[in-house]
Amino acid sequence: MKAADKLKKRNNKKLHICVGLDPDENKIPSFLKSSNSAILDFNTAIVNETSSYVAAYKLNFAFYECLGSKGLDIILETIKIIPDDILIIADAKRGDIGNSSKKYAASIFEYFKCDAVTLNPYMGEDSISPFLEYKDKLNFILALTSNPGGNDFEKLKLDKGNFLFQEVISKVKQWSENNNCGIVFGATKLDELTENIISFDALPVLLPGIGAQGGDLNSVVQTFLQNNRRNFLINTSRSVIYKSSGSAFAKAAKEEVLRMNNLISALYTN
Repeated sequence: MKAADKLKKRNNKKLHICVGLDPDENKIPSFLKSSNSAILDFNTAIVNETSSYVAAYKLNFAFYECLGSKGLDIILETIKIIPDDILIIADAKRGDIGNSSKKYAASIFEYFKCDAVTLNPYMGEDSISPFLEYKDKLNFILALTSNPGGNDFEKLKLDKGNFLFQEVISKVKQWSENNNCGIVFGATKLDELTENIISFDALPVLLPGIGAQGGDLNSVVQTFLQNNRRNFLINTSRSVIYKSSGSAFAKAAKEEVLRMNNLISALYTN
């Protein structure tokens, strides 16, 4: 199944939550830590409890790469336990000169077999194009990110009067000839979201920043629904996977996802 179809199928069920599987050995429940497979056990429990209620999972590669080859194996094993009809996003923020990008793309899409990836566009089209050759995948390209430092470059004003992040959005639409591009837009940037959502056209949107970073779920979802947009993902990591540190941590994660789903569903009916 194409990545875009996986996303559409879940969004059509009013499912928009993307759970970030970003496990930290220092934060997972203490009773798991004695196991040689603690992180995989943690991820497995979260996926088993939440997979019926989410639109996607996002694996931030930094949390695995810091563990060396063991971490890369955990990525592979985690992907195996995620149901085939759920979008899997490699949050790797790749973007390099052509030959390097070809290898990064092969790593993400062929070796790890992820459905989607996050990309940094600031080296230009040739750093992105190897990923775009995978027509059945999705590429979420950084436009305006949720972190405060994103303003250092993303909100620089260009000579023609627009901001750099707006130029990125324009370029992404040009690059998405195969409808395999999306954008990353911070949920913490509500004013900018409201002002620019019309310019997104049909691009799917990945929205980090809800929960621990302070983004407001209701306001963000209302903005999309009021603009008749349904192809968006609300990413949440820490506020779901660390909802509890007890033995029922996975159940607590599910309950938090259900709580967010109920809030979103209520907005659909308003």
